[in-house]
Amino acid sequence: MRIMGIDPGTRIVGYGVVDLVGNQMRPVTHGVIYADMKNDYGKRLRSIHDGLTQVIVTHRPDQVAIEEAFYGKNAASALRMGEGRGVAILAAALHDKPLFQYTPAEVKKAVVGNGRAHKEQIQEMVRLLLGLPEIPEPEDAADALAVAICHCNRRPE
Repeated sequence: MRIMGIDPGTRIVGYGVVDLVGNQMRPVTHGVIYADMKNDYGKRLRSIHDGLTQVIVTHRPDQVAIEEAFYGKNAASALRMGEGRGVAILAAALHDKPLFQYTPAEVKKAVVGNGRAHKEQIQEMVRLLLGLPEIPEPEDAADALAVAICHCNRRPE
């Protein structure tokens, strides 16, 4: 089974694709999609959609997992994050990919064993679990791989 993890945003979107063979996870690809901040907001969202679509078409995941929005004190930031998530969800839906959503705490617990883990701990565990020579960069790509790993560990049978 091939799983695509997404760390949503409206400026930078992380993606990571992992193959699950038996109980073994194997990295396929990871990276980020940068939205050009010089473009108006609608064009930035479209560029995110186009980038995610390219990853889906190229790597053909069986399922897609996305991190749920973190609700902080800033309502405007939470709303923008929701818009970025919506674009990612639409990209998966337009390609008939089953979508699964996980909270940040669920991702941290699945990867590190602690729902309050720090970024550095998550990045190092992603490296170890996937047998990567180095911590995946940038941070958003590591987060997306963590979402994919979470789904590998928690997916419905």
